[in-house]
Amino acid sequence: MTSNHIHLLVRDGQEREVIPQTMQLIAGRTGQDYNQRKKRNGAFWEDRYHATAVEAGPHLVQCMVYIDLNMVRAGVVTHPSKWPFGGYNEIQNPRKRYSLIDYESLMGILGIGKMEEMKESHRGWVEEALAERGQGRQPRWTESIAVGSVGFIEQTKAALGIKAVGREVIGGDGVYELREPVIPYSLDSTYENGDLRQKNTYFWDISA
Repeated sequence: MTSNHIHLLVRDGQEREVIPQTMQLIAGRTGQDYNQRKKRNGAFWEDRYHATAVEAGPHLVQCMVYIDLNMVRAGVVTHPSKWPFGGYNEIQNPRKRYSLIDYESLMGILGIGKMEEMKESHRGWVEEALAERGQGRQPRWTESIAVGSVGFIEQTKAALGIKAVGREVIGGDGVYELREPVIPYSLDSTYENGDLRQKNTYFWDISA
């Protein structure tokens, strides 16, 4: 969680509308609470949220670490442990009450049996990324429709059906993405030439 946006990693329970409805609930409750405290009216959230499907396994680990290092990339802190509003400390120092992470589910997905092993593995992944200076922005996590193996991407594309028309599969070395097509400006456009992408984004549909 930052001052102007949130990275939220959630598990797909195979029920189509659960994640969008959950996002609307979180957005609505947050906006209402903020407006009440600040004695203001109107929409709290700006624009939309973007959703990316991530395959379990090493791709999920990479996504977790990418989120953990968000404020390091931003230059706010030198280590994710120094940012109190992120997942790193939630894993390294689990709460006894009101935990934000379903640890059993997370360990099950990652094939880890004990919490201490989870903490050690997680700490190692982050330290490895820091040592490799892998804090640069990776658009795959914020612009793609899906990230994973080629089989996972093809499966996701097939599940989209007609909605997948024109969407491209890119990548290699075991990491693939399903991306929106690039739409160039017309030659007679009065705006600066460049490329546009359709947005895999969803309106919050919330006014609080």
